[in-house]
Amino acid sequence: MTFRNDADFNTKTVKRGGGKGRGLAIGGGGGIVAVIAVVVISQLTGFDVSGLLAGGNGQQQEPGVEITGCTGADANDPANIDCRMEGGSQSLSTYWSDQLGGDYRDPEVVLFDDSVSTGCGQGSGATGPFYCSADESIYIDTSFFNDLRDRFGAEGGNLAEMYVLAHEWGHHVQFLRGELQQMNPQDTGPASSMVRGEVQADCYAGAWMNGATGASEDGAPPVMESVSAADFAQAIDAAGVIGDDRLQQSSGQGVNPDAWSHGSSEQRQQWLMAGFDGGPGACDTWSVEAP
Repeated sequence: MTFRNDADFNTKTVKRGGGKGRGLAIGGGGGIVAVIAVVVISQLTGFDVSGLLAGGNGQQQEPGVEITGCTGADANDPANIDCRMEGGSQSLSTYWSDQLGGDYRDPEVVLFDDSVSTGCGQGSGATGPFYCSADESIYIDTSFFNDLRDRFGAEGGNLAEMYVLAHEWGHHVQFLRGELQQMNPQDTGPASSMVRGEVQADCYAGAWMNGATGASEDGAPPVMESVSAADFAQAIDAAGVIGDDRLQQSSGQGVNPDAWSHGSSEQRQQWLMAGFDGGPGACDTWSVEAP
């Protein structure tokens, strides 16, 4: 999946650095995803995520630098992650605005190195990408994309990287729709509320992948080209390597379904494909007996 080379991006949602610094917001609806990030990473990857549970100092950081001036050609450059995240954000914004209408608002996307202050506490590169509902922001240490290939064994590629962004954007959509609030970080297992919410975010990512190439409701041409079979295979591969069972195996543990919080490789790939084939309407993971 590539961008039109002549596409110009006008989103104002993506910045490099900065952060909210508004203190800890774990519990209730505010910081649930911070807890989710801690649960999955600490159980499955061995990363040190204690920093995410530390309360912020209540001080506002310097604003980040807005990503501007990117074109589709820039975003297609494998080395230009910042422009790719801007282009992906513009496409996701257009798609979900059309789907949800007047109730929709964009999240902010913060790209950072090493550490960042968030509305859910202090985040670090060890946490991996996450969404914080307290400040409605997506946080991505872009070195994670190297980890996706080098540590987890994914094939990589532009759509694989944008799948990560689209999954976190899916959590924002869930928050707006009241679905994220159904996720209980203590409820794990293949049919748990945690897994249902995570694979729904995968499904929403798949829905965007297929719908992103259509014209928006205002008739503006899409910034994305059609998804090739090779592109989609890279995204499916990325979803598989970060399945709970694969992560447990790669960390030297035995497979323990009771501890799953994001879904098995099969579940994640299944729901990504369901969204791609059926759109958002195919993403009701809450009413099925087992997702």
